[in-house]
Amino acid sequence: MKFTCVIKQSRMNDQLADITWKDNRTPVATRFDDPYFSLHDGLAETRHVFLDGNRIAQRAGPGFHIAELGFGTGLNLLATAHALQDQSGPIVYTSFEAYPLHADDMARALAAFPTLDTAPLLAAWSQGARQFTLGPLHVHVILGDARDTLPEWSGLADAWYLDGFSPAKNPELWNDALMAQVARHTRRGGTFATYTAAGAVRRALATAGFDVNRQKGFAHKRHMTTGILT
Repeated sequence: MKFTCVIKQSRMNDQLADITWKDNRTPVATRFDDPYFSLHDGLAETRHVFLDGNRIAQRAGPGFHIAELGFGTGLNLLATAHALQDQSGPIVYTSFEAYPLHADDMARALAAFPTLDTAPLLAAWSQGARQFTLGPLHVHVILGDARDTLPEWSGLADAWYLDGFSPAKNPELWNDALMAQVARHTRRGGTFATYTAAGAVRRALATAGFDVNRQKGFAHKRHMTTGILT
């Protein structure tokens, strides 16, 4: 299914990410020395961790709200749009990103996933759009440090994709205060999923009010983490 994209708002002059390339195909954030997606299969990882971890296909419908820490290449967004392509929407997708990719780098990274329709996202992104529609999804990418932007956000999410770089390399995006803000911006009964099973992250989310569970991780990772706001 081909998606159309309607741009609602544009914003230019972003502070762009600084990246290098591993094996000439996987982007690595220079600031955090961490790849943007799994070296094994980034799309399969997204589906396992975020879509299955939040039971998106079973739960999403009109009015459902997905929020994300770390927009990155937009892979999670595209995988979600593909999974929900038969939904009538609207489904809201809000992502928080401090260092957006240059459109050319995004296109190069997403070329690794030919089964996804990347053209509408790339067209919007190259025009500086940070608010647009993609199939059934109403997308808003909020730029800036999430420690500043999330507390000011008025939304409530039904499901969170916690996809910052490794807690060991990007601890600011996993600290107790930010995890408390995630909980504060989650509807009761809402969920989160993340690839990490770091003890400090699990404890922070539990303290914030989530019932936290360790699940089977993707590929070589033994565990990942999911939870529900009780």
